[in-house]
This record gives sequence, C-alpha cells and structure tokens, in this order.
Amino acid sequence: MRLTGRLLLATGLVAVVGLGAWWLTRPEPVAVRVAAVERGTVEEVVANTRAGTVMACRRARLAPGTGGQIATLSVHEGDRVEAGQLLLELWNQDLKAGVTLAEREADAAEARARAACLNADQAEREAARQVKLQERRMASEEALDRAITAAQAGRADCEAARATARVSAARVGVAQAELERTRLTAPFAGIVAEVSGELNEYVTPSPPGIPTPPAVDLIDDACFYISAPIDEVDAAAIRLGQPARVALDAFGDRTFDGTVRRIAPYVLDQEKQARTVEVEVVITAPPADTPLLAGYSADVEIVIDVADDALHVPTAAIRPGDPPRVLLLDAADGRLLEREIATGLANWDRTQVTAGLVAGDAVVLSLDREGVQAGVAAMAEAEP
Repeated sequence: MRLTGRLLLATGLVAVVGLGAWWLTRPEPVAVRVAAVERGTVEEVVANTRAGTVMACRRARLAPGTGGQIATLSVHEGDRVEAGQLLLELWNQDLKAGVTLAEREADAAEARARAACLNADQAEREAARQVKLQERRMASEEALDRAITAAQAGRADCEAARATARVSAARVGVAQAELERTRLTAPFAGIVAEVSGELNEYVTPSPPGIPTPPAVDLIDDACFYISAPIDEVDAAAIRLGQPARVALDAFGDRTFDGTVRRIAPYVLDQEKQARTVEVEVVITAPPADTPLLAGYSADVEIVIDVADDALHVPTAAIRPGDPPRVLLLDAADGRLLEREIATGLANWDRTQVTAGLVAGDAVVLSLDREGVQAGVAAMAEAEP
C-alpha cells in the first residue's frame, strides 16, 4: 500500500513538473492585425500607369505664315484676348502699298469696263437703227454690215473689259491675302501662355519637319480635360461615359468627379515603357475657388463596375490562388484558420466576397509576419 501511494505521488509530481515545463516553454501567441468582414460598396476601377496631365480643350501654337520683322506686338504672357484680336504684326508697308495699288488698278479696270460696255450699247443701238433704215430702203447693205460688225465688236470689248476687271479684283484679294499672312490674330478667346519674340526681332516660319517655338501660344481656359495613360490590359474594359475620379497634386487630397470623354483608337508603344492607351477624362464640376491650369499633373480612377451592399474584405487579407484563401482568427480557441473564398469585384483597397465568409469574421491582414500560418495560436493586435 505504501509502495502504491508513493508511486501515485511520484506520478503526480512528474505530471505537475511536465505541465509546468510545458507552460513555461509554450510558444507565445502570434500578434496579428485583423479586420472585420463588412458590408458596403465595392468598385472595380482602373488607374493611370503614369501621371496624367491637365490639357486645354483648345490650344493653338501660332506663328505668322511668313517671315519678317515684328512691327507690332499687342499682347504679353498672361493677357486675356478675344477671338479675332490682333496679337502680332510684321512689317508690311510694302504689302499695304501693294493692296492700295491693286485696289486702284481694279477701280480703273472697272471704269474701263463700264466705258466699253457703254460704247457697246451705243453700237448696238446704231445697228438697230441701220436695220430699220435698210428695211425702208434708206440705208445701204454696206452701212448695215458695218453697224452690225461694230456692235458685235463693241460687245466683245465690253466682255473683255469686264473679264479684265474681274482679274484686277482677284489681284486685290491676292494682295490682301499676302498682307494677312503678316498679321497674327486670335482664333478663339483665351489666355496668352507664351510669347516668343520682341519688337523689331525677326521671326521665320518653321522649315518642313523642323519644329520651332511658336510666336504666340494661346490656351482656351474655358475648358480642360485630363489625358492619362492606361495600361493596354485594363483599357479594354473602359467605355465612353464611365464615371471617374480625378486627383490633382496641386489640390492636395481633394478629388473631383469626371467622365470618360475619349479613348484613343490606338496603343502607344514607347521604348522601355508599358504599352498604354491614352484616355481623356473631363471634370464634370471644376473647382470654383481655384482655376485649373494646363500642365497640372493628375491621376484618374475610372469606375468599371459597382457592387452595392456587398460583403467585402481588405484586398491585403487575400492569399492569391485557385481558389483564393484567407486566414481567420477563431475567437473561440484563439487559433488561425485557413478558409477558401469566392471573390467578385476588387480594387487595391477592398475585394468583394461572394462565398466563404460572413459579416463579422476577423480576417488576418499581417500575412507576411513571421509565424503567421494556419493552426498557430494568435491574438489580435491592439489598434494603434
């Protein structure tokens, strides 16, 4: 009996010691960041691969149609101009004199035409009188022939003089066109962005294939859009009229609603860069407090599809695969469980879950933390 009691006591001591050793050497629960499965709106979006740019709907880089010396410079950078306003004029006194000369020649030609036609009318009246006299045997056949011939010649002289007058009038148009080539006017109302040249400097038109700075760079500041490069893989899902969000570096964290207005019908293939499609987005309600400026950098998100009241998890909680999986923190025993899920719409922030989870489940976010795997003891990290 004493032996049995001692054996039981020894066994108990061994168990207590073993339990204490296990307690002292047991692994600490892994601290993990978790997020609750929730319901809300999930959007599928695509974004630009590189920074987009704010562009003016109309921008004209203007230069005179001919070279010459700047005689009049009516605007400076930053000036607002109206459509048709004179911006710049080259020295053109010789061309103005040419227009005056052409106008005077046209006036003279018109006067000669009127005189020739008056003579033709007189000759035709004389021919008609000779016809009547000949019918009454009071004029010879020879006199009648001379009168008819004179009338026909007079009418031909009239038509020739009129044609000459038309040629002279056309020369006036040519001279005026040459003069207009020395004047630079605004094709639309806007802001002068740049002026290249000063009074008395010379400007020359660009040779074919060799671009030169414009004399005046004019921007229509009444309308802007954002041109943004979209990866060719994402571009196939974009449609005209889709909603978009625009973020401008110059406006901090503010975003503006926009709409897709144009999708380029070709892919840009630039060396050492991804192939992209240029997409244009117009801001539906531009900021009223601060004007947009052409050249601002911008980022766009184009909304492809929307799921309302959808069950969703942070995209960072999903382990890619077929099917995708998540780690859950089981509140009952404090261990991590792996769960297969089915997903729907997704973006880099959240992903729709169509099967495998329920609202309130705690999914693990810190998947790359050491020791985080299915079956280990874990505890939720306190929120900072």
